[in-house]
Amino acid sequence: MSLDGFAPSAASSKTSMDVSMRSQSPAPSVFSVTSSLRAQAYRQEYGRGLNNYSEVYRLPADDEELHRLERQHEMFCKAIGKYPPPLPEIMADDGFEVKAILDLGCGSGSWIMDVAREFPNASAVAVDLVPMQSTSMPPNCRSEVDDINLGLEHFYGDFNVVHTQLISSGIRDYHALINHIAHVLRPGGLIDLTEFAFSFAGIDKKIICPPAGTFEPPWTILWMSYANRAVRQRGGDADASLRMREWVSNHPAFEDVVYREFWIPLSPWLKGNDSNSLWWNDIGTTMRDDFKAFMQSGRPLLLGSGLSEDFVDQLEHNAVVELDEAITPSYVCIQNVYGRKKH
Repeated sequence: MSLDGFAPSAASSKTSMDVSMRSQSPAPSVFSVTSSLRAQAYRQEYGRGLNNYSEVYRLPADDEELHRLERQHEMFCKAIGKYPPPLPEIMADDGFEVKAILDLGCGSGSWIMDVAREFPNASAVAVDLVPMQSTSMPPNCRSEVDDINLGLEHFYGDFNVVHTQLISSGIRDYHALINHIAHVLRPGGLIDLTEFAFSFAGIDKKIICPPAGTFEPPWTILWMSYANRAVRQRGGDADASLRMREWVSNHPAFEDVVYREFWIPLSPWLKGNDSNSLWWNDIGTTMRDDFKAFMQSGRPLLLGSGLSEDFVDQLEHNAVVELDEAITPSYVCIQNVYGRKKH
C-alpha cells in the first residue's frame, strides 16, 4: 500500500445531521451546553441519552456514561499508563512549532484535558459525537463535534500526536482510520491506539466465544459475546484490536512500531496475599465496577439488536451476581499499538 496513493475520502466532513461544530469551536473552549444544543446532539433510547449523529456508535453519551469514563480513565492510568513512553519527547517545546495533539473519540475528555494541562504550550483538540461538557477545560484545549467515519482531511498535517482509546465499536473501517491518521500526523509524529476485542478470556488468557443462542455461564463472557454481535450488526469494527498491530506495522508511513497488551482481571478473583495479587485485585475491583456500569450503558446496544428486554435483564442480572462473587477467573485484554511517522 502506498501512502501517496491513499485516496482521501470524498465524503463531507459534516455530521450526518448536517451539523458541525468544527468551525465554531470557541476559544477558550469553555462553553455551556444549552438546552437547544443538547436537544440537537442527543436522543433518548431505552432510558439513556445517545448521540444524535451516528447510527454506528450506540453507547450512551449522557452524564452517567461520562462519569463511568472518568473512573475508567483513572483505572487505565494506573494499569497501563497515561500515554506511551515517546510522547513527552515528541510534545516537548522545540522552538520550531507549536506542538499539537488530537484525541479522536474523546469521551469524557479526561485524557485530553490531562495531557493539555501537562503540556500547556501545546494545542489540544478533542473530537467526539457530542460536545465536551467540562467546566474546567484548560485554555489550550478545544472540543469539536464530528463523526470521524466521514474522514479527517481537514486535519491533515496538523498534529504531532493522534490518540484513540476504545472507539472501535463506532468505527466502520478502522484500517482506513489508520490511513487517515498517517496523513494527519506531522513527520516524526506519534500514533497511539488502544482498543479491546469486545471479548473476554478465561484464566488461560484464551478468548472464549460462546456460540450464538447460548444461555449459560460464564455470564460476563456471554454478555460481551452478545455485545460483540450487536456492534457488528451496527457496522462497528469490533475486532479491530486484533489487527491494529498488523495494520500499523505494515503501513508505509510508520516505523518503530510497538505492541503492548495488558491482561486486566474482570473482578478481584486472584488468590493470595502477595503484593502482585493484591495490586491486580484492586484493579479488578475497579474493572468490575466499570463493567457493571458498562452493561447498563450497553442496554440500548443489545436491545436495539433485537434481544428482548427480559433476556437482557436476566443476562445482566446473572453477570452482576457472577462479578460480585468474584470466583470466576476472567480477563479483558487491552491492546495498545504506538509508532512514529517517518520523516
